[in-house]
Amino acid sequence: MSSLDSLYQQIILEQSKTRTGADLPDDQLQGMDLPAGVGQCHQLNTVCGDEITLRLETTPGESGTGTQVSSIHWAGDGCAISMASASILTELAVGLDADEVQALIANFREVMRSRGKMEADEEVFGDAAALSGVSKFPARVKCAMLAWVAAEDALAQAR
Repeated sequence: MSSLDSLYQQIILEQSKTRTGADLPDDQLQGMDLPAGVGQCHQLNTVCGDEITLRLETTPGESGTGTQVSSIHWAGDGCAISMASASILTELAVGLDADEVQALIANFREVMRSRGKMEADEEVFGDAAALSGVSKFPARVKCAMLAWVAAEDALAQAR
């Protein structure tokens, strides 16, 4: 294993333990009427059993135009890859403009579908670049994408 692969593995393990944003209260896991600017999505990976419910909140952008992701909270259970991916997504997306988050999700999806031909740019993706290697293993791509798909749907609801 190369030193870079080892570093990436360490980032994934640390993020799966840290679980930034994994504080969605149990009483908010069920479907309910959500206020304006809030979206929530539940995703299940039927292949391996990974599961996440993600709530994304937006506020008007600082310039008065557009919207900004103000918070992401989630509850989930699954492998280190899916839990790390949710944690990393939360760290990356909060504070960004909704359009920037949508573009980030699209770019991440492109990397994950590349089957190892594309590397995530660390300048853009930060710790999410550690997940680039997952794209070489099609059975694990859905693990890495689970939170991102949930965020994409929740963002669409919030808008």
